[in-house]
Amino acid sequence: MTVKIPLIRVLPLVVAGALLAGCAAAPASQGVNDPLEPMNRAVHGVNKGLDRAVVRPASKAYAAVVPEPLRQGVSNVADVLELPGDIANGLLQGRIDRAATNTLRLAANLTLGLGGLLDFASAAGMPEYKTDFGETLAVWGVGEGPYVELPLAGPSTARDAVGTVVDLAMNPLNGLFEGDDRTAAMGVAVLSRLNDRARYSGTIDSILYESADSYVQARLLYLQNRRFALGGGDAAGDEGGDAFIDPYEDSNGQ
Repeated sequence: MTVKIPLIRVLPLVVAGALLAGCAAAPASQGVNDPLEPMNRAVHGVNKGLDRAVVRPASKAYAAVVPEPLRQGVSNVADVLELPGDIANGLLQGRIDRAATNTLRLAANLTLGLGGLLDFASAAGMPEYKTDFGETLAVWGVGEGPYVELPLAGPSTARDAVGTVVDLAMNPLNGLFEGDDRTAAMGVAVLSRLNDRARYSGTIDSILYESADSYVQARLLYLQNRRFALGGGDAAGDEGGDAFIDPYEDSNGQ
C-alpha cells in the first residue's frame, strides 16, 4: 500500500474558498432560494427512481442477510475512514480542540477498536465531531447560495456542493489506498450507506413515497437541519415548521 497526499488537487479549491470568504461574511440564510427548481426536480426524480429500483431493495437485502453487529462494525470502519477529513476540516475551521478530539478518536479506534470494527472511542466517552468542507466554507463566511439537488448525493446547496467536491478530493481513499485496498474501502463506504438506508427506512420512505410532494419535503428538511447544524437558528423560512426536524427519528421514537 502506497501513501500519496492529494494536496495538489485540494489546494486550488481551498484557495478559491478563502478568496470567496474574503469578499464578505454572509448572514445566516432564511427561507428557500431555489431558482433551479425545474432542474432540481428532474434530478430528484432520477434519485427517487434509483432509490426505488436499487438502493431501497439493496438496503433491505443487506439488513436481512447480514447480522446487525456485523453491519454496525462495517459502519464503524466507514466512520474511521471519514475521520481524517473531519480532522482536516476542523483545522481549517480553526477548531483545534475538535480536530484534536477526532485525532484521539482515530488513534483509539484504530488500535483498541481493532482497526475500527469497535467504536472504543465512544465507549470511552470521546465525542465525535462530524464536519465537512461545506461547514468550513460557512465558517469562512461563504454564503449558502441556491438550493441544489445533486445526482446520487441528494439535497444540497451551492456551498455544500463545492464542499462535497473538496471532501471527495480530501478523501483518504484517494491518497492512502490503491488497487484492492481502495476497492475494499469503497465497499465499506457503500455498505455503511446501505445500513443507514435500512436503519432509517421508515422515515425516508415517508418522505419519498408518502408525502404529497417529496421534493418540497426533502428540501425543507435538508435546509432546516443543515442551517440548524451550522448555527443558523430557525431555518423553516416561509414554509413553516419547527427550527429543527430530525428526519432520521424512527416513527417508534428510536
